[in-house]
Formats: sequence, structure tokens, C-alpha cells
Amino acid sequence: MESNETQIPLDEQLGEIGAQLDWVRVTFDPAVLKARLDELEQELAQPDFWNDQQRAARLSAEHQRTQEKLRRYDELVSNVEFLREGAGTFPDEELEPVLRDVRGELARLQEDALFSGEYDGGDAVVTIQSDAGGTDAQDWAEILLRMYLRWAEQRGLETEVIESSPGEEYGLKSATFTVRGENAYGILKAERGKHRLVRLSPFDQAHRRHTSFAQVIVAPLLEESGAIEIADDDIRIDTYRSSGAGGQHVNKTDSAVRITHMPSGIVVAVQNERSQSANKDTAMKILRSRLAEKAEEEREAELARERGGVSMGFGGNAIRSYVLHPYQLVKDHRTEHEVGNTQGVLDGDLDGFIRAYLLQTAGETS
Repeated sequence: MESNETQIPLDEQLGEIGAQLDWVRVTFDPAVLKARLDELEQELAQPDFWNDQQRAARLSAEHQRTQEKLRRYDELVSNVEFLREGAGTFPDEELEPVLRDVRGELARLQEDALFSGEYDGGDAVVTIQSDAGGTDAQDWAEILLRMYLRWAEQRGLETEVIESSPGEEYGLKSATFTVRGENAYGILKAERGKHRLVRLSPFDQAHRRHTSFAQVIVAPLLEESGAIEIADDDIRIDTYRSSGAGGQHVNKTDSAVRITHMPSGIVVAVQNERSQSANKDTAMKILRSRLAEKAEEEREAELARERGGVSMGFGGNAIRSYVLHPYQLVKDHRTEHEVGNTQGVLDGDLDGFIRAYLLQTAGETS
């Protein structure tokens, strides 16, 4: 099927693209990015650069992000020039793949400009917890995990599942994974909250329609231990035996770690590392990330109250419904964005929902 864009004359599309490119040029200021890249490269070349491991890791990550931004911008400009030179010379259908790439990259760069929060440009840690709905909810948690891992792969983001707790019969009670890449946290903030599934239950012998829920908790992945201070008296650490596949791979020691932060009630469990010490380090990192997210949630809730708005984030009403029966529709209740291709969404096609939320949030805070 032809898109609406392909029905618009190429000259008109190039005019619109040129205006968008001018906006990107002003917003991202390539000259400033290039100057910052030069500064970072001078820092990386210093012989004592790695003496401070945390600072070195932070600057290396910034260097990589800045380099990638400039590469994307240069490639975009090159493709726009190709379209301008090719207009009238090549048939429009031969230019269509480049036109699609340009429009997609412009949308991404415009999306990037929406990330102004303290942690927005960095990595994320995501926890999915089954909620009301019994076995259906645990199955739903596993479906959501698959959906997000596929989405991240399509976006070129790196993921690692660091904890998963199987359900009693099927699916997952919970799972935690990290997402690394530019703006991972800023993007995934759009997904935090309660997700609702309506379908004919495969676990009901009468095959009746069931509604189930799962919580998605998104936090900035904090690498530096000093970013959030945690008092020893505020946490309880429990150890238990990691679950395994059986046979020689069964973990015979209590290497899994569960940390409870008493003041907030946040519980973090990690069992995927090879040792109790490594599991504890990872759990503490996730706990600091969850506490940072809690502070962000409280700040946003206060802003929403000041604006007279209602927060539909973690713990509130469902932010999105995925209806598979009696009709097929995925609808976000915050933005009213909806998609009829439910399988496409469950296979990771989430960008439309994310962009609608980010644009709405930017409009509320501007």
C-alpha cells in the first residue's frame, strides 16, 4: 500500500524535509557537538585517563554518544543532498527507500530533542511484574518481556536479562533487564505503568475472556555508587538458592540475593550472576536506580498536581490496553494513540506509542 507521503510530489516533500533539517541543525548545533567531541578526544588521550574509572566510563560513554550523533547528522545531510540532486533525474520510486530513511531519521532526531531530564540520555533498567490475573498475568509478563526485547533489538539497543522469576505454572512472576544505548531511559519512560491485556484465556478450559495486568517499572541505570546514598540500616539482604535448569548446572549455594529497602518498600532480587558478591553488587545498582526513579516519579506527580493533571504512571490505572478479543486494538489511554495491528505491537512496534507520549509530555511541560 502506498503511504500518504508517496502521493505528495517529491518537490513538496523536499521542501518540508528542508524545513525539518533546518530545525534539526539549530537544535543539535553540529559545530558545538564537534567542539565537544574534540574536547572528549583530548581527555581520552591523557595518559592518566583511566585512573578514575567512574569518570573515564562516563566520558567514554559521552564520547560514543556524541560521535554517533554527528555520524547520524552527517548521514542525514548526505541523504537529503542525494534526494535534491536526484529529483527530476531519477524516477521517484527509485528515491523512495532513501526518502523513507530520511523521514525516519528526522523523526528520531526530533524525538531526541525531547530528552532534557537528568537521566534521559543514559541507560535504563526495566522490571516487569505480573499483577492481577493469576496465570494469565504471569503469561502476560512474559509476553511483555518478549515485546520489549524485540523492540530494543529493532532500535539497535543492547539488552541483558539479569533476573527472571518463573510463574507457578507458566510465564513469569517478574523479570528485570537492562537496556543500553542513547536515550534508553528517556525513551522507555513512556512505558512505565500498568499494562492491561484482554483475551480468550489459553489457561481457561471454557476458553472465556480474561483480563490481566502487569506492571512495567523503568529506572535510570546508575553506574556510579555515589549517585544515590543508601544507609546500611535501611536495607535487609536475604540470600537464597538460584533456580536453574537442573543436572550439573544446579547452583548448590545460596548465591541469589534479595535486597529490601525498608523506607520505600522496594525489593530487588538478582540471581543471574555467578557469585553472591556479583549478585549483591548488581542488586545494589538496581536498587539505587529504582530509588532515583522513585524521586523522578514524585517530582513528576508534584508537577502534575500543580498543572491540575492526573498521573497515570506506576501504580495507577492502566496506561495502555491490549485487546485481542472480541476485537483487536492496542490503545494508550494517556494519548489516545491506537493501533489495530495487535500482533505488530506485540512483536515490538512501539515507536508510535512512545513518540505520542513524548510529544504530549513535552507539550505539557513547555
